[in-house]
Amino acid sequence: MLKTLNAAICIAFAVATNPLLAEPKTDVTIASPWEIASYDPTVSGSIVQSLQIMETLVDADAKGVLRPALATDWTVSEDGLTWTFTLREGVTFHDGSAFDAVAAVNALTRAWEQPGILQKAPITGISEQNGKVVITVATPFTALPSILTHSTTIIPAPAAFDADGNPIALIGTGPFSVTDFTPPQSVSMARFDGYWGDAPKLESATYLAASRAETRALLAESGDADLVFTLDASGYSHLQHVDTIETQAVPIPRAVLLKVNSEHPFFADARARQALSLATPRAGIAKAITRFPESAAGQLFPPALSNWHSADLAPLETDLDAAKALLAELGWMPGEDGVLTRDGERFSITLRTFPDRPELPLIATALQDTWREIGIELEVSVASYSEIPKGHQDGSLHVALFARNYGLTPDPIGTVMQDFANGGGDWGAMRWDNPEVTGAIQTIASTADPEIRAESIAEVAGILHQELPVIPVLWYQHTVSIDKGLDGVIIDPLQRSYGLSEMYWVE
Repeated sequence: MLKTLNAAICIAFAVATNPLLAEPKTDVTIASPWEIASYDPTVSGSIVQSLQIMETLVDADAKGVLRPALATDWTVSEDGLTWTFTLREGVTFHDGSAFDAVAAVNALTRAWEQPGILQKAPITGISEQNGKVVITVATPFTALPSILTHSTTIIPAPAAFDADGNPIALIGTGPFSVTDFTPPQSVSMARFDGYWGDAPKLESATYLAASRAETRALLAESGDADLVFTLDASGYSHLQHVDTIETQAVPIPRAVLLKVNSEHPFFADARARQALSLATPRAGIAKAITRFPESAAGQLFPPALSNWHSADLAPLETDLDAAKALLAELGWMPGEDGVLTRDGERFSITLRTFPDRPELPLIATALQDTWREIGIELEVSVASYSEIPKGHQDGSLHVALFARNYGLTPDPIGTVMQDFANGGGDWGAMRWDNPEVTGAIQTIASTADPEIRAESIAEVAGILHQELPVIPVLWYQHTVSIDKGLDGVIIDPLQRSYGLSEMYWVE
């Protein structure tokens, strides 16, 4: 018995240490901060899309160039009001049912009926006609194909919903199908052999949601996760010295922002928002917290958005004396304890943020210290990210700190429209309305003329730079660790896909 056991151990050791005997790896584990908490595409669509479980009618490459996905091509009528999408033939859902125009129309109609990017578009109808998807709009809307790449427009199978239309499963058309789902922490997937496109080299994959940055760094170092996203500065620095790991920091079109309730009496005047901006120590935050000095945000749109980033705008500055002067103009005077008062009311506010992005609570603490120097008493509330849209909707939010990706659609107008047109949105302006901005956004979304678009983009960027309904803090560096044995990894700057279908292990 002992000889048999020893022989088994020797064989196992030989297989594990001899690349000629060991089975090549065919699975990968991804870790990121983001929970996958629901079957609902409008809630968890971003992760579901990134994991290539479900797909959209239109796709985009890493440079933002549109390409066919579940739709092979699309056309628009001469008046610009009717879009027709021809669907890919021979596509099946993971449950074996056929993908068709009815399934697509039902999914898109459901997304259109809920708050999100489709509701901001001038859509008047979504229908099936002769096996194609037809979308009508009230006014010309050239951005429609771009917004149909958005994660909330993914197409689940009819079987993913119950009889009442409630989402009950993650069933799509992508190259990976779900084998196990344990919300909100993990989802396991297997290669879908019935996929219409090129077959992935990986046989399986696992996604882990780990909210703590320290946990994600440990998962990377131990080898329990092969691809880890969103590392804090210390974890990223440490992993750079681990022999089995490659690290990358990729500039992406995401910005760390302060969202301000412009209807609140403290912030209704643009000078108050300008004072907050002047009291934001961007350079110090970039150097000490994220350790990417070049990431201090001089304006809203990062350089990664070349068509929206403007060389003509004077960079936002930090000047505490100028901030104090603006607040004094608005009638704020220091009290006995140094906190500003006006008409017997203290300048005491709450900032909401969340821990999923590890730098956010640290930035909030830095703001708390600096704003105290100009007389603002700031309480920091670190809770679920859902507290920010909740506060937006019920009006209780004072200030929020978060990161916003302006590359959620290849043409940023989809996100800009959500955030700044007609009063703003959950992750954009709050109770702030500017007719010039709304009009310029409508122009951008309705024309393909590059000169007209450029003029309108400059108008939007200039007004946002002056009015500051959201205050830029940092431009984002997307930090990633990759097991050196994993090849074919492409870090998508638009963060639409983890690229599972392209990965493979080097034997």
